Amino acid sequence: MSARFLTLADLSEQLAISMIQARALVRSGEIPAIQVGGRNQWRIEASVLEEYIEKKYAENARRVALQQAEDSSH
Repeated sequence: MSARFLTLADLSEQLAISMIQARALVRSGEIPAIQVGGRNQWRIEASVLEEYIEKKYAENARRVALQQAEDSSH
């Protein structure tokens, strides 16, 4: 069974980003998380990360479609 919660280190590894970038995504609220225990002990639900990834894929698909539409109109 998979873990329900991910740490910032897990988030960093899953997205192939630095710990600083992972912390910034959480602290800005772009990736919802909960703070537990001591300072900077963040936990992200695995399902929330999957939703974030799907959202980013959708945003990119819209951006590509818009760019293609602009390119074909020139």
